[in-house]
Amino acid sequence: MSHTIGDSPLGKTSAYISQYDPSLLYPIARAESRRALGVVDSALPFHGVDVWTGYELSWLNDKGLPQVALIEFTLPCDSPNIVESKSIKLYLNSFNQTSVANVGQLQNQIAQDLTAAAGAEVKVTVAPLAAGGNVQADFSVAPFNAQCLDQQDIAIEHYHPHPDYLCASGDALVSRAWYSDLLKTNCPVTGQPDWASVWIAYEGDEIDPAGLLRYIVSFREHQDFHEHCVERMFCDITERCAPRKLEVYARYTRRGGLDINPFRSSEPGTAPGAIRLIRQ
Repeated sequence: MSHTIGDSPLGKTSAYISQYDPSLLYPIARAESRRALGVVDSALPFHGVDVWTGYELSWLNDKGLPQVALIEFTLPCDSPNIVESKSIKLYLNSFNQTSVANVGQLQNQIAQDLTAAAGAEVKVTVAPLAAGGNVQADFSVAPFNAQCLDQQDIAIEHYHPHPDYLCASGDALVSRAWYSDLLKTNCPVTGQPDWASVWIAYEGDEIDPAGLLRYIVSFREHQDFHEHCVERMFCDITERCAPRKLEVYARYTRRGGLDINPFRSSEPGTAPGAIRLIRQ
C-alpha cells in the first residue's frame, strides 16, 4: 500500500530503531507525479531502473560481532511505488543490533522487504567491506563517457523547469552523449538541495547544446523526487526534440548514506553503466 508524501518521515524527528523492523519502509505511488506529465503507468513512454547505493549498512553476526557492507539495490521504473529515502535509511539502520546468520540471509530479507514496498521485484546486492565491496564495477570512480556541456558561455534566466529551451534541428541523423555536473533539484518536503550529474544520450536531430544546458539548469529551484525529475527530463526532451532513441541517467550525490540514480531509456532491456562519479 502506498502513502502520501506529507505523512512520510521526511522533515520530521525520527527515533532510530536498531532492531529489524520492515514496517519502517514508506512506499509512495509513482502515479501522482506522472499524471502531471501526462504519463500513465499502463503506457510508460520509457524503460529503466532506479539504482540505489547505501554506504551505512551494518548488522551483528551470530556471535554478536558487528559486520559492515555496501548495499546496492535496483527498483524497476514500472514498479507502482518508489520507497521514500529516509524510510530506507531508518529501515537499514534497524539491522544495527540485529543478529543475522550470514550475508545471503540478509540480502534475501532486504530484497523481500523492498519488493513488498515497491510492488515489484527489487534486486539487491550486499557487499561486505572485508570482501572488497564489489558492487558497481568494484566501486571504482569513473566519469560519464560523454561530452561536457558546462563550459558554455551562456546566460541563465529560468530556475524552474523550462522545456522551451529545448530545440533540435538538422537533416542528418546524429548520435550524441552529453553530460552536465550542474543539475540541482530540491527535496519536495524539506526543500534541501539535491546535487547530481546528468547524462543524456540520443539519436536523432541535433539538440542545441546551449538550450540543453539551460534546460538542465532550469531545475535548480524545482522540488520533486529524483526519479520524477529524470522522468520529466525524458518526457520534455522526447516532446520537444523527438529523438529516435533517448537515455537520461542522473547520478545524485549521497544524502543520509544513500545515493539514488534514476535511469530512463526509450529502449527496452537497456541498463545504466556501472559507474560511480567523483562526488559519490
